[in-house]
Amino acid sequence: MLTRLTRVWLLSLLVTLVLAAPASAQTVARCGKGWLEKIDGYPVLHLKGSPYEMGYQQGALLKESILKNMDNILVQKGEERIQVGFLKLKPRDAIEAIVNIQRPFVPAKYFDEMEGVAAGAGIKTKDVVAANFIPELFHCSGFAVMNSATKDGTLYHGRVLDYAIDWGLQEHAVVVIAEPDGAIPFVNVTYGGFIGSVTGMNAEHVSVGEMGGGGLGHWAGVPMSFLVREVLERGKDLDTAIAIFRDSPRTCQYFYVVADAKTNRAVGMEASWNNFFTIGPGESHPLLPTPVKDAVLLSAGGRYKELVRRTQAGHGSLDADAARHLMDCGVAMKSNLHNVLFQPQSTKLWIANATADKKPAADQKYHEFQLSALLKRRPDVSAPELKLVAKATQVSDAKPSK
Repeated sequence: MLTRLTRVWLLSLLVTLVLAAPASAQTVARCGKGWLEKIDGYPVLHLKGSPYEMGYQQGALLKESILKNMDNILVQKGEERIQVGFLKLKPRDAIEAIVNIQRPFVPAKYFDEMEGVAAGAGIKTKDVVAANFIPELFHCSGFAVMNSATKDGTLYHGRVLDYAIDWGLQEHAVVVIAEPDGAIPFVNVTYGGFIGSVTGMNAEHVSVGEMGGGGLGHWAGVPMSFLVREVLERGKDLDTAIAIFRDSPRTCQYFYVVADAKTNRAVGMEASWNNFFTIGPGESHPLLPTPVKDAVLLSAGGRYKELVRRTQAGHGSLDADAARHLMDCGVAMKSNLHNVLFQPQSTKLWIANATADKKPAADQKYHEFQLSALLKRRPDVSAPELKLVAKATQVSDAKPSK
């Protein structure tokens, strides 16, 4: 017979498990230590191991999505010409030139991971590399609010990504939960086939988001998306994260918001090929002339003014819901690809994506996740298992097309 105390404890445990479990979750497939699941319809990809193993897991588990994504951005959109300086070039031609310039600055582990993606998906490594360097061609808004600015002092970090909605990336949106060997686990809000990051948070409660500026053509440095990835893997605190940006060779003009919930600190930052500075909460800058106490607000023009207005209006009462509304249209643009709100202390995040018919992310439903909970999840062992082929024996000559 169970004692009354034991019955109460078991009931409490059951309630906790029910409340913690996603409303709808299904393991799609497994590969090595990695696995793909769908939580309330949203693809969540778990990657674990060496760079090549994580790449192969992504390539195999997201093969269909990667093939469609690569075909769209490298073949369909690849025929369109874009302005690069005084020239109009096909994106693929420009990217291949950029890769040659940046290759010496990129850690070898990322090329290993891209090779793994190609092997797992059955496409050419050079196509995966080209796709992963595309963010260097495109040049959003971001904020962090904390302490007196929020209802209970909680730090919230918002990230508005405004570009490439017409490239169809939103149709291949995925949440990646990565556990690299010897590095900090992290969540990357990204798209099928991409290993870099423009929006992410790690298990050390550090979050980061990027905003593009000018300086197109200054490519002799570490690509922006790999710098962000380095912060996710090695950024144990705000100071470490800042040092990664400060001490690395950098490329075009990029701005960032980086937050650390362990100390409730955040900064805005420019980390460009020729300039580096940080701006703290409540500080002003010629580009950001209207400081707000306990807030870091980065945007431009009328969007910056509206972000300031909304933050001032809600100052002292901002919670997760109100912080998400700071990213509504007016701050987000029509090209709003995704919006993400991080609560780094709890490792919760809320994600909204643009729709296939190009309606901005700000007008869409937010999906809620929690990194700490996702790291504890395990796959259904009855789900299909895809073989992970070792690097030395895998050769691929397929094309990233239909």
